[in-house]
Formats: sequence, structure tokens, C-alpha cells
Amino acid sequence: MSHPENTPTKQKNPLRGVLSNPLRSRGTLRADFTASLVVFLVAVPLCVGIAVASGVPAELGLVTGIVGGLVTGFLPGSSLQVSGPAAGLTVLVYEAVQTHGLSGLGVLVLAAGLLQLLMGVLRLGRWFRAISVSVVQGMLAGIGLVLIAGQLYALTDTEAPSSGPDKLLGLGGLVVDTVGDSTALTAFAVGAGTILVLLVWPKWQAGARVLPAPLAAVLLATTVTGVFDLPIARIEVKGLLDAVQPPGLGDFGGLASIGMLSTVLAFTLIASAESLFSAAAVDRLHDGPRTDYNKELMAQGAGNTVCGVLGALPMTAVIVRSSANVSAGARTKASRVLHGVWLLLFAAAIPGALGMIPLSALAGILVHAGWKLIPLRELGPMWRQHRAEAVVLAVTALAIVLTNMFEGVLLGLLMAVVKTAWETSHIHVETEDPGAGQPLRVTVLGNATFLRLPKLQDQLDELPTDRRVELRLEKLRHMDHACGLALSTWEEQHNRTAERTGAAAGTPPREDEGATAQSPAAERHSEGTSTMIG
Repeated sequence: MSHPENTPTKQKNPLRGVLSNPLRSRGTLRADFTASLVVFLVAVPLCVGIAVASGVPAELGLVTGIVGGLVTGFLPGSSLQVSGPAAGLTVLVYEAVQTHGLSGLGVLVLAAGLLQLLMGVLRLGRWFRAISVSVVQGMLAGIGLVLIAGQLYALTDTEAPSSGPDKLLGLGGLVVDTVGDSTALTAFAVGAGTILVLLVWPKWQAGARVLPAPLAAVLLATTVTGVFDLPIARIEVKGLLDAVQPPGLGDFGGLASIGMLSTVLAFTLIASAESLFSAAAVDRLHDGPRTDYNKELMAQGAGNTVCGVLGALPMTAVIVRSSANVSAGARTKASRVLHGVWLLLFAAAIPGALGMIPLSALAGILVHAGWKLIPLRELGPMWRQHRAEAVVLAVTALAIVLTNMFEGVLLGLLMAVVKTAWETSHIHVETEDPGAGQPLRVTVLGNATFLRLPKLQDQLDELPTDRRVELRLEKLRHMDHACGLALSTWEEQHNRTAERTGAAAGTPPREDEGATAQSPAAERHSEGTSTMIG
């Protein structure tokens, strides 16, 4: 059999071969250069906005974007996927900064990066694709809801409560306070205008080809704020070098605590899952080489390790920037590396430009980003076709809003496992009557697990108590210990009852059946605690 690389369709792929040497074609280099500028323009407001929403200096968002371009972008894995700070981690990062401080954030990100590297080395990348899509969508929906609730406060230059329930419960008071405060109304007008531009700008194709919607919205909001000298809050600028604060040796002692370890696991799970799900989505957008999930996981781990050393935000692959990269005509990884170069030049050359951006404009961008995290279009078809999946999605999202990210995702995963176990444990009973004086032949088919044990026992208890049974389990695909023990016990008790009933009625027992004989089910389950029935 010929290898896929030798098939005619693969040889005709214009991207293959170019990827190994981006300078081979001027057209390729020109396309990558143009795409890198587009991704840079998309990335700037998102990097800054996510950093501010995460409770860290705005420059740290740019640092993560730079590392995503220069480090992760240079490594093998996915050819056209772009990495940087993601809205999907905003809520978790904010909680981590509030709990462990900014210095502890670097430790968390560094540990998560090293864990991603280890998983890549162990070739566990593809296992992340086994995570239920409904759990991932529920996770993103929960993040989106908490993000929107928090940024509604930022739209009015008001500090948001720390917990998800408090944010939701405080929205009524926020409306009342905003109506009576002219400064808050002004900030809200700027933020609402930003959201409006984000919605309308893509419909103007000529403008959208020149400037991405997020950058256009921020530029317009910044211009209006500066021209009219509006009295609203702006980004506080520290400078790139001042913002970078590597963790000290004393900060690593916190890794001995359960709280910090659970946050590391949450960072690792969410960042890895989001990156690899994004890779699968980006692969569907182009005809180039497919993603190597283990290498991509290692690339993400290397990037997060560097981000942790620098005390920056964690990174994931970001579908918004990745799709912009593909749509702009990128052909090789050079585009994402160059976008990191442009981010570095911007942060080093004109950092003062950040101080002109109103916070409410960034809040508007994140409200829009949070809304896009909620899979509204998929909910209707999912409810009609896979109702249990929709329930898992909703419960995961609600749990994240009411508790926190880690507990919500764990609950979602647990529900997905239980749902799958329930759906795969279908079982039914077939009964054959060979005639008077002969035991009923009872055949159990399907997967006999403890989840279906009550239903199975109800079906068996409906059999006549005055007839012995011969329980046949050879057609079971699987039987766990609980079911095996219950079936063997039921058969023995049922046959004893049938013998007593027959003796009372004057019917002699069969010569080949004794009270001390072990039942077929008991014989089948007498060895081991779990039996696979072939």
C-alpha cells in the first residue's frame, strides 16, 4: 500500500514543500507578510483587552502574544494556527491572580507549560480529542457568561464583584447606579458604541479589508475619547520591562497546596483542550499539512513555559486569530512568527499608545468575545437530536457560573462519563419456555452494569415464581461485578423459591437439580470481579 505522501492529491498540494522553506517563493513570502499584518492588527486589542480583564498589566497580554508568535509559532505542530492570550482563560486567570497574586501567576503558567511538554512527550495529545464536545462547549459557554457579566461592570468603569453569582446578582444595582451617574453613562456609551462597531464593521467589506473590526472599534473609541476629552478611565501603562516580573524561588512553595495544584491542572486541561480543538477547526479551513497533535501540545507547552518564566498570561491557540490568518492568505508558519515580531516592535516602540485606550472600549470587545463563546446556533439542533448532550452542556456552563472553572469542568466531565455509561448499558431479557416440567430459559443480552441493575431485576422479578429458570449470560457483551453477583444470587433464590412452591403443590423436584448445586450464573462469576462476555 502506498503512503499518503505519495498519492497524487498530496503531490499537487501547493503548500507542501513550501512549508519547509518559506523563502522558496516570493508569492508565498508576500502572502505570509500580508497575513502577519492582519493577524497583528487583530491581536493587539485582544491581547490588551484580555490582560486588563484578567487583572494584570496590559503589557503582559502583549508579552504572551509575542511569545505565541516567536516561540510557539516557530515550533512544529500546526502550520497556520496562531497562539496568544485567550478569552477562554480570562475568568480562571482572574481568579488565580486574586488568590495567588501576580507573582503566583508565573508559577502556575510555568507548571502548566511543563506539564503540557510532558504530555506531548508521552504522546497524549490525541487523547484530548476524546473529551466530550458538549463539555468543551459548556466550558466555553460558562466562561462567556461570566466574562460578559464581569465586563458589563467594566463598561461603566465600575469594579466587578469577584464571584460569578455576585456578578449576576449585582447587575440590577449596576443599572440603577449607572443611570444616576453621568460619568458611568459616558463610559457605557463608549463601550456600547464599540460593540456596535464590532457588529456593523464586518458588513462594510471595503473597510473590513483595510482594518479588522476589533482594531477599528478601538481606534474609533480612542479617537472619540481623545477629541472630546471624555472623563472616563483609560489603560494604565507601566512599560514592557516594568510589567515583566519573573517569579521568585519563594513563589514555587505554593505548588505544595491543593488550591495551586488544582489551578495548574485547570490551566493545563483547558489550554490544551482549547488549543487542540482549535487545531482541528483550523485544519478544516485550509488544504495544507494537518496538525500533529503531540507536537502542537509540546509547542503550546514550550510557549507557556516561557510565559511562566516571564510572569505573563497563559496562552492557547486562538481560533479568531487563526481564522484571520488563514483568511488573509497565509501559507506557512512565517505569518505567525512575523505577527510576533510586529507585536514586539509595537510594545517596544510605542507603548504610550496603550494609555490612550479607554477601558470601556476593551470591555465592549470582551463582551462581544464572550457572546461568541456561547454556542447559541448549536443549542437548538443539539436539543432536538442529542438532548443528553445539551443537558451536559447546560449543566457545565451553569456550574462554572455558580462555582468556579475547575469544579464546573469536573462536573461536566463526570456527567459526560455517566451519560455515556448509561447510553451504552442497554440490556434486555428474552424468555423461552421449552415446555412443562422444564426450566424457563432466560437469556440476558447487552451490557450488564450497575446502572441498569434496578431495571434488570424488575424484569426478572416478573417471571413466574413456580418455575425454575436457567439463566444464560453468554450473549452479554459486558458484565460488571455488581451485576454478576446480583444475577447469580437471584437465580439461586428464585430456583429455591420455585422448588418450595413445587413441593407445596405436590410436584417432585427434578432428579438432576439439587439444592446445593451452584447456579450457572454463579459458576460464570465465581472467578474474578469483572467478567467480559464475548
